Amino acid sequence: MRRLEGQPPLTTSQVLFTRGDVPMLIFELPGCSVYSNSLQILDNIKIPVDGIGCNCSGDCSNSKYCLCAKRNGSDLPYVSKRRKCTQRNNSNENSVGRLVEPKAIVYECGTNCTCYSSCVNRTSQQGLKYRLEVFKTESKGWGVRTWDTILPGALICEYTGILRRTTEVEGLLENNYIFDIDCLQTIKGLDGREQRTGSELHMASLHSEHDLEASQAPEYCIDAGSVGNVARFINHSCQPNLFVQCVLSSHSDIKVAKVMLADDTIPPLQELSYDYGYHLDSVTGEDGNIVKLACHCGAADCRKRLY
Repeated sequence: MRRLEGQPPLTTSQVLFTRGDVPMLIFELPGCSVYSNSLQILDNIKIPVDGIGCNCSGDCSNSKYCLCAKRNGSDLPYVSKRRKCTQRNNSNENSVGRLVEPKAIVYECGTNCTCYSSCVNRTSQQGLKYRLEVFKTESKGWGVRTWDTILPGALICEYTGILRRTTEVEGLLENNYIFDIDCLQTIKGLDGREQRTGSELHMASLHSEHDLEASQAPEYCIDAGSVGNVARFINHSCQPNLFVQCVLSSHSDIKVAKVMLADDTIPPLQELSYDYGYHLDSVTGEDGNIVKLACHCGAADCRKRLY
């Protein structure tokens, strides 16, 4: 089998021989009844409206005068054509739209901005750019791998589902597809979370109610138990190749920020993974006893337990 440049050698055990069979559609996979490219908002949750927007024309290439660039700390968070031209060692055309660095929050252009829909600062709003495959792993159930080489800082996909309050969802043992939106807790460095670049800068610009002490537990979560996209099948790893990036565009409420997955360099056919972030002994059953779940990620520094 002829391999493309950058692809690793294949063994026959890594090749899927379908013999003419049509692969399952994603909503035919166990547990996923509705495929959704965007977050579903329940009627009892009100998303605040943000009146802030830039007056740029085109693609916000002149970040000196762009209000959204200023909200990100004076420059756009993504590699733009202008920035690429000033960095000779970054000549790859695929560099445009990649995150310059992981940030506490990424402020994208939104509905109140006058720039084009193709503006580089709307990268997370432009859908999937890479070919992703849901496949059956040997020991972890379903997983996701890429058919393409993915460069560092590229946005992979949004974790979609139904936005719910964490107090309203079933326990982890009943629903394994709950994704806590803990962006605010990460910015504040609560419960052992590692703060990122710009945390102090962004705290001053967040909604006034966030000046109060944030709860250790996130207020909102994404429930992908029955509604979701390819992200719900991405497995945990103690040595992941993805990380979580919080993105705001149409509002400024970090408690319901859009959650994106960004990456390190990933070659074709490598499984995608991120750290689920569970603490050991943090899950208890109905009887009050600690529930333990073994980790099968296979990383050299595997913690041996997911929780």
